[in-house]
Amino acid sequence: MDITYYAVTVLAVMLVGFGKGGMGDALGLLGVPILSFVMPSIQAAAILLPILIVMDIIALWTWRAHWNRATLLILLPGALIGLAIGWATFAIVPDYVMRLLIGFVALSFTGRFFYNRYLAGNVQHPPRPNEPIRVTIWSTLSGYGSFIAHAGGAPFQVYALPLRLSPKEYTGTAVRFFALINALKLIPYFMLGVLSAGNMKTSAML
Repeated sequence: MDITYYAVTVLAVMLVGFGKGGMGDALGLLGVPILSFVMPSIQAAAILLPILIVMDIIALWTWRAHWNRATLLILLPGALIGLAIGWATFAIVPDYVMRLLIGFVALSFTGRFFYNRYLAGNVQHPPRPNEPIRVTIWSTLSGYGSFIAHAGGAPFQVYALPLRLSPKEYTGTAVRFFALINALKLIPYFMLGVLSAGNMKTSAML
């Protein structure tokens, strides 16, 4: 492995860390696409997963007292559907197609983030309750984006922000949601054979 490999992997992990730490939410979406330049996309996702889980454990402790149980529970069924679709996609679709798909997902979600942050202004949308159709669509997209690229945050935001949860409740719910999703991803990633000793060694080194 040459210097380019290590430079790209370190950059990807740094971006994911910045995104998780709130220093640049959109940056975290670029981790898997960047790693995919030097390895298969499923391997890139697998190497980042243990790192994300460690970050989740820290975040769970930090936000342990703040979350909305009803919102979390209603999000989980659709997220599981998204995970299943993501699993099937990785199992069936060739890697070169997955790279294009992951790039499209990451760019789309990053574009939406910057639109909401810098172009949409301070538009205040009316509060919306937990609507079954909306929650199914956005939670499924969140689970799918999370599985293939660890990029489920944007669909989660589209659904959860109009609920008008308090900032602490919103953050705590998001932390629990993605911690559960990342933990559940261990099973299909293992079944896909990408949680190998070599990949886990690379993850530990990073």
